[in-house]
Amino acid sequence: MSGNADPVWPEGVARHALDTVDSTNAYALSLVPGLTGPAWVIAGEQTAGRGRRGRPWSSPRGNFYGSLVMRPEGRPETAALRSFIAALALYDACAGLTDLPGAFALKWPNDVLLNGGKLAGILLESGGAGGRVSHLIIGIGVNLIGAPPVEAVEPGAVTPVNLLAETGLRITPERFLTHLAAAFALWETRFQAEGFAPIRAAWLDRAARRGERIRARTGTTERHGIFETIDDSGALVLNIDGRREAIPAAEVFF
Repeated sequence: MSGNADPVWPEGVARHALDTVDSTNAYALSLVPGLTGPAWVIAGEQTAGRGRRGRPWSSPRGNFYGSLVMRPEGRPETAALRSFIAALALYDACAGLTDLPGAFALKWPNDVLLNGGKLAGILLESGGAGGRVSHLIIGIGVNLIGAPPVEAVEPGAVTPVNLLAETGLRITPERFLTHLAAAFALWETRFQAEGFAPIRAAWLDRAARRGERIRARTGTTERHGIFETIDDSGALVLNIDGRREAIPAAEVFF
């Protein structure tokens, strides 16, 4: 494990630590009316955790369940780019805690891989009106000590893994949050100062299967092509038989 000291908690960011909650995203939503700055919510256990598309998220004690709630400025499409900030922050937290940066990769649109298996997922939820965002909640789950069984995963999806089994390192959720919150704050500061370009470049540097053939499924439509890049909106760009196509939302399979 890295001998470096843990980072300092970011200034102006609140922290709510709970023992049990239905879901950290739901609790984070309850904080919105009184929110004066960004706030992280962490729970030892979730009784109704969920992933993308409403799927249940396995929540044994010892894994990381957290949500960041904030009031971002700008339009919904700009707020949505923070899924890439969250992915970079997760990568940095994992790499910093393990000293194994080469073991981790980012899978479009919002997963973190460890040794090719799914370690973490990200779920964004937002609200607003009139083309503006009133709040953004970024839910994050990380398999620190356990992962769902293979039979619980959709056929063809990436196999879940956990940090303890893959690296031999036992990281507490509280310590993981300190690293994650500090990394997110750094990337968020850069995003506000420089826009999406440096975020996009850093994400692509850590992207899984870039330059390789993948499958992207949206509803009943499935596209096969070479994963070239992501565009300025965060959409996946595939080269399909010499034709480039930008795909804003899809499930990706390797």
